[in-house]
Amino acid sequence: MTQSLKTKDGPVWQDGRAIALMMAATLMVMANATISPALAGLERAFMGQTNADFLIRLLVPAPSLTVVIFAPLAGYFVDRYGRRVMLLFGVVLFVITGSAGFYLPNLEMIFTSRLALGIAVAMIMTSQTALIGDYFTGEKRSALTGLQISARNFGGFVFLTLAGWFAVSSPRLPFVIYGLAVLYLPFMWMVIRETSGTPAKETIKNTAKNRVIESVIKTEASEADGHLSWKGWIAALAVLQLMTNMIFFLMPTQLPFFLDSLGYDSAVMTGAALGALSLAGGCAALFYSRIKRVLNYAGTYALGYGFMALGFAILPLGTDVIAIFAGSVAVGIGFALAVPNFVGIALQIAPSSRRGMAGGVLTTAVFLGQFCSPFLSIPSITSFGYNITYQGAALLLGTVALMAALKRGVEVLKLRMKEI
Repeated sequence: MTQSLKTKDGPVWQDGRAIALMMAATLMVMANATISPALAGLERAFMGQTNADFLIRLLVPAPSLTVVIFAPLAGYFVDRYGRRVMLLFGVVLFVITGSAGFYLPNLEMIFTSRLALGIAVAMIMTSQTALIGDYFTGEKRSALTGLQISARNFGGFVFLTLAGWFAVSSPRLPFVIYGLAVLYLPFMWMVIRETSGTPAKETIKNTAKNRVIESVIKTEASEADGHLSWKGWIAALAVLQLMTNMIFFLMPTQLPFFLDSLGYDSAVMTGAALGALSLAGGCAALFYSRIKRVLNYAGTYALGYGFMALGFAILPLGTDVIAIFAGSVAVGIGFALAVPNFVGIALQIAPSSRRGMAGGVLTTAVFLGQFCSPFLSIPSITSFGYNITYQGAALLLGTVALMAALKRGVEVLKLRMKEI
């Protein structure tokens, strides 16, 4: 491996492996939200078909269903057979299944291709999470988790803006964007290698060393978690991440129809608003490592959920374009600050030989939240309208932010008492 592609001592963003993992992160936002600007156009194109209205709304979260089912199994395969092969094969499958909606003839086949896309996403997300834990520790790991969210959001800005432009010409064109992932493959092939975190070969050669490392990890986890095991903390993280993504996914799944109900050109406005969300989140995530260093995990959660609550409180004022963009930006900032915590905490407490499984559980939580989001939001919007639904989301997020702020306050108080 050449030094230009793999820099261990410099900033993490100069490491070729980190760049490849940031590329993988951009595929997550591409997987679901890229076709959001095309939803209204697809609804008109398939008008009159059986269950067309419901199926079209499920096109965005459809990959989440198969991710939920397949991610734990993908995590097992990642731990058992290696990270590299799962990542590369997942990207190939992503290109094939993601772009299929451009040429498939009917809505049912497009929906099926979206389900298949979820298998690819599960392989990519579980393997890249494990690789972060294998390659990086300490501040570099924190920096990379923030940079991944930044890469995901900047990628989302580009993809969603393109999708908005493409959707004006044809609701099928946004599916072509998935084919861009083929450009990632050569670089990933060069820089991604297996490490001692993969048990298939290296663990056998380094058994004594790995036992010492895992002993230290388990001791640290035990000291940090009190009565809960690392599995208990992973489960708790998964529940919080499920709720977070369920609420956040109100943006790509319902914003197009909210804007359409207000009389805006939904394709252009959705692409612009979600693009602004992604751009703001990308900028905020660049500062994640610094913010986390000062506020710790609890304080960063409080800040992140506080911004999300503010964003959803502003959106009901959507008769004003400024309010739509301000709300979208606030949601994007908050989500970008909260999400890196999940990976950082999970990699800190999970044993190295179970990083794939931990990544699989968190991936399942992310996409289960995304898939369930329309099933809860559609009845709420039908019964109470968009305004009450958004305000309810703001109230729930604000409550979580307050709880996290109280926890951070207790942490600071304990530190001050120790100093005294």
